[in-house]
Amino acid sequence: MALDATLVGSLGVGLLLLAFFANLFGALARDGWLYPAMNLVGGALAALASWWIDYPPFVVLEGTWAAVAAAALARRWWRGRRPPSD
Repeated sequence: MALDATLVGSLGVGLLLLAFFANLFGALARDGWLYPAMNLVGGALAALASWWIDYPPFVVLEGTWAAVAAAALARRWWRGRRPPSD
């Protein structure tokens, strides 16, 4: 494999933890777009690394994490496109 699963998984988990701690200490708003984007990328990288090492429980966990983050981003995008209701 061209990319090492440990490196990719560590980057993914690191991104997830960075988003978590930044939100926890008030440096990153949960209702913005950056928090779910970091969770999407981090979860996807961790799921990919778990797939590479053939560990299905974490593929499911991290894949679900990424999917929920993608849904949150889609919801924010969709709400931003609709005109405000009176």
